[in-house]
Amino acid sequence: MAMAKTSEEPRRDPAGDGLLAPGNCVLALIDFQPGQYATVRSSPVELIDLNVRALCELATAFEVPVVLSTVGVDMGVNEGTVDFIRRALTGVEEIDRTGVNAWEDADFRAAVEATGRSRVVVAGLWTEVCVTFPTLDMLAAGYRVYPVVDAIGGVSETAHRAAIGRMTQAGASPVTAVGWGCELMRNWARPEADGLRRVMSWYFPRLRELSDTR
Repeated sequence: MAMAKTSEEPRRDPAGDGLLAPGNCVLALIDFQPGQYATVRSSPVELIDLNVRALCELATAFEVPVVLSTVGVDMGVNEGTVDFIRRALTGVEEIDRTGVNAWEDADFRAAVEATGRSRVVVAGLWTEVCVTFPTLDMLAAGYRVYPVVDAIGGVSETAHRAAIGRMTQAGASPVTAVGWGCELMRNWARPEADGLRRVMSWYFPRLRELSDTR
């Protein structure tokens, strides 16, 4: 009879790991602001929020650094990041910009560079602007970029799809929120697997609720 398996397999070195791991990536959240939400039409905002909340809690559970950015707040034309994200990311400071391309902002670039991570998991509103533009620039700068396709939204389904296609053709690797969580966790025998279990405990019931109302 085979022995029961209750111990995790050996862990890979994050630096050489082909998959995303807590030690080799940074999460960038861009422009989750009321003004942006008001114009999203590619997906129900409730589904976007479900997946963004998962990203925030997974980043916290697995100690992945987060870069949070807004546009036009200091100029007085936009409100800041929506409340549920701010509550989930206590201690993470917003980096405000004047431009739609976060990578063109020196403070945003410096925050990403300061993590020392070469893989950027990115989500934001809109897909076709605030996610696509910095993704293309980060790819050109040598980063590996992973747009979270179920935690972003565009002004139309066409715009969203076109943007994902453009980023993918340029070399980006689309992921999903829960898929990212499984990639971070990697093995159910690890003590930190409880971080993913906690997210799943509310994620799937809420997903069912949203599915039942559509």
